[in-house]
Amino acid sequence: MTTSRKQAEMQVKRWLHEVVIGLNLCPFAAKPNRDQSIDFVVSEAKDEDVLLQDLQQQLQHLQDTPVEELETTLVIVPDFLQDFDDYNQFLSWVDQLLSRGGWNGVIQVASFHPDYCFADTDPNDAENLTNRAPYPIFHLIREDSLESVLQRFPDSDKIPEANIERMNQLSAEEKLALFPYLFSQD
Repeated sequence: MTTSRKQAEMQVKRWLHEVVIGLNLCPFAAKPNRDQSIDFVVSEAKDEDVLLQDLQQQLQHLQDTPVEELETTLVIVPDFLQDFDDYNQFLSWVDQLLSRGGWNGVIQVASFHPDYCFADTDPNDAENLTNRAPYPIFHLIREDSLESVLQRFPDSDKIPEANIERMNQLSAEEKLALFPYLFSQD
């Protein structure tokens, strides 16, 4: 069964507002959200070729659109790559796409998945919540914008540490409220 495009977009927007911005996991996300310069694109891909075409189209669109109009893009994939290992392996195709398209050093891709698991962590470790989203997501980020904001943000290297601490402090009730797609009410 496929998820409606609108439903997927709304769930990701909720996650962005309540988790990413609400918990201040990414201190740079609030401004483009406020400026409405984030594009939410729901891919209907069900195979690698279609998803790579969708990503290529969005990478080109991001590059061709003035930053004042479009800061960043979230490509949401509700009906494909549900298995985290498959998603993680697909990232090597994304790296090749960036290289072939000349986007290395221009656009980078951040990854989010409902079952995201950092290397050398247990899947149940709270730190994995920092990259867990309602669906597989490829976040297309302009390198220039990222470099600019990092120059103005002191101690940006401490963000991951602070995020892990924040995730570890969440109560079971908070986790259920913020990540209803991960935690049941049992």
